[in-house]
Parts: sequence; C-alpha cells; structure tokens
Amino acid sequence: MMDETYGTPPTPEPGPSRAKAAQDLAVPSILMLVMAGLTLLYSLVSLASPTNAEQLAPFLDNPDIPQQWKDMMLWMLSPLGRILLTVPGLVLNGVVAFGAWKMKNLQSYGWSMAAAIICCIPCCGPCSCLSLIPGIWSLIVLNRPDVKAAFV
Repeated sequence: MMDETYGTPPTPEPGPSRAKAAQDLAVPSILMLVMAGLTLLYSLVSLASPTNAEQLAPFLDNPDIPQQWKDMMLWMLSPLGRILLTVPGLVLNGVVAFGAWKMKNLQSYGWSMAAAIICCIPCCGPCSCLSLIPGIWSLIVLNRPDVKAAFV
C-alpha cells in the first residue's frame, strides 16, 4: 500500500544545513534585492520624467555629429522610445528581485539561479557592473550540493 506522500519531493527539515545555506545566501540575496529595487525605482522615475529639449540643443546643433545619430537620440527620448528601452530592464530587474526574494527564503532554486545569472550580465542586471559581485557570489553558493538540498 502506498502512502500519501508518494511522488512528492521530500521537504527539507529545518536543521543546521538549511540554516547554514540561508545564512550563506542572506547577504548576496539582500544585495540583489537592494540593487534591483534601486534600478526599478530609477527606471520608473526616468520613464515618468519629461525630456528637456534644451539640454539636447548642443548635441543637435553640432555639425560634426551625423544626422542618423541625431535622429536616433530624438527617437530614444521620445515617449515610445523611452517605453521600449525601459520595459525590458523593468522586466529583468523584476525577475532579479523576485528570484532574490525566493533565494533569501530558500523557496525556488530555479528562480534563484535565474536571478543570479541575470545579475552577471552587466547590461541586464541591476546597477550594471556592481551586480556582478552578488551575482557571482550567489552562483558559487547556489552550486554547492548542501545549498541545493536546502531548497524547498
């Protein structure tokens, strides 16, 4: 006769190895949360703030700059351009924040790895190159067998 828990993965028991894994992941996950939060906040503020055309005058009046670059700059600062350039960063930083929260609570190994990997991509992660430190730190700790076993 089969018991009711057949087919479900065993739940890790709270113990020294789970507490050690949580302690080892606490600092990098908090750093990732802070960086993702700051980057999300910055992205939302820059998306909502209007463009000052007077600041572009020296760039647009410069005859040494090709017209294509001027057109590209105007497109990037248009409402549509700002939305299209900001939304991917918002999504990626949202994934980092969600994965870092899951990592801190030892809840989802997959989301934790995704957040750590995104942090290691300088143009995608929060706070650009600063996110390499907690990203690599998290990857090293997450790949330890005792830490893998501690996730729910």
